[in-house]
This record gives sequence, C-alpha cells and structure tokens, in this order.
Amino acid sequence: MTRKYAFFPGCVLNAAAREAREATEAVAARLGIELVEIPGWSCCGASQVQDIERETALAVNARNLALAEKMGLDVLTACSTCALMLRTARQELLAGRKDDINKALATAGLEYKGTADVTHILWLLADTAPEWAPLVKKPLGKVKVASFYGCHTVRPPKVMDHESHLNPQSMETIITACGATPVLIPERLKCCGFHAVFPAEPTALRLTANTADDAKKNGADCVLTPCPLCQMQLDMYQTDAQAAVGKGGDTPVLHLTQLVGLALGIEREKLGLSRHIISTDALLAKC
Repeated sequence: MTRKYAFFPGCVLNAAAREAREATEAVAARLGIELVEIPGWSCCGASQVQDIERETALAVNARNLALAEKMGLDVLTACSTCALMLRTARQELLAGRKDDINKALATAGLEYKGTADVTHILWLLADTAPEWAPLVKKPLGKVKVASFYGCHTVRPPKVMDHESHLNPQSMETIITACGATPVLIPERLKCCGFHAVFPAEPTALRLTANTADDAKKNGADCVLTPCPLCQMQLDMYQTDAQAAVGKGGDTPVLHLTQLVGLALGIEREKLGLSRHIISTDALLAKC
C-alpha cells in the first residue's frame, strides 16, 4: 500500500490534538503511506473566517493548495474542518475564481492550477480497507465502537461528497476492518457543539452530553470520530456536560487513527492515548 500525499496537518493537530497527528503519522508509516508536510502551510480558517472575510479565506486556502501543487501531490488531512475549507476553496476556484485569486497569489510567487485534489484520512482508510485489513495484528473483537461523524465530515454534501451524508458508512467500514463491532447511535450525524461552546455554552453542553449518553445507552465502549474538533469537544467538555445536563460523563472518545493504530499493533505510547481527559484505561483493557 504505497501512496504519497502533501500532508496538511492544520492548527489543531499541531497543538491541542497533537495526539491525533502522532497517531495519523504512526498509522501512515505502518501502512506505507508517505506524508510530506506542506511547507509554509497556514490556518484554513476553521470554517469561521469566511463569515468575516470571505475573500481572505479563499485566498489563504488557494495558497495552501498552490503550495501542495508545487509538490506535485494531492492533499491529505486528518481534520474534517480543514478538509471542508480546502475542498470548498477548490470548488470555488474551479468554478471561476481561479484567475482573480491568482492575482493575489502572484505577489507571493504562487499560482493555483487546479491539479491537487483534497482527501481525508477517513476516506483513504475506508477505501483501502481491503488492502490494510490483513495487516491487523490485534483484532479488537471485544470492543464496541460508536461512530460519530459530526457536521463537517459529511456536510455540506455538495462539498463533502465522498459518501452519503444521510447514511455514511466509511467509519463502520474501518471499525469492522479493525475487528471491532460498530454501534450505530442516533447522534452520529449531529453537531458536537464545538463551534457553539462559547456563544451558546448550554446548548453545546447538551449536544455533548447527548452523544456521550447515547453511546453509553447503546453499549459502546468508546466514541470514535474522524474530526479532532469533535474529539476535543466530546472529551474535554464531557464532564462539564454531565454536571450541567445530568447524563454522559465517562465515555472515552478516540481519534480515528488511534483505533486503527491499536488494531495494527502500534505501541500505545505512539498513539497519544494518555493525553485524553476521559480515561481510556477500561477501553484499553479490552484491546
């Protein structure tokens, strides 16, 4: 399974969720996927900049894409929000904005040509599951996993169009390839509350509590998400959500590549599992 990508880590994987980066790089190395970090990449805007400065958001991500094109590679990210922003920019540029934005990029000696595609580690692992499933060393046969896609992994569907936004199956494919049992919860396609935690904290905490409680009621040992922002919200605020709403509170929340890493037999220290707020000890005892 030899593939090579221009890696766009994004801000969160470089700081608050660096365990997601560690796990992604460890899994990629094990599977023969070469990730070459885009030199000089900048923040994608986190789905908020465009509400204030739409042109700036487009230009910034056109620059990120142009840098990847200079490498002659497609872009891979492990963040659903980054994927959304980069794919949105690509779609707008190819729909007629390329010439305008290239005038701005020219001041930095760059040109966007439209040659680099943008994919998510989720989609890559799901599409190639038949290739890497035989490499699983420690099947997670005792583990029940609730998938949580959240907002940006599948919406808006005109941009995040890799699979059905109403009934996505990519995570279930990966969970099954790891030998674990997928648990379908009603909250799997809902918002985690991340972008609302400051302006509407009670609502955000209710969303977080609902997801954690939903997973627990359906017998899941953990929640799995491909979005580091969802993981951070569900892990960091789950205890507060329990206090505020009265449910949820102790359900571990894993990054997608952490689960894959466990199944591949990668050392737990390389997967950053000790960095979680909600303890993963009970889960790891089953792995």
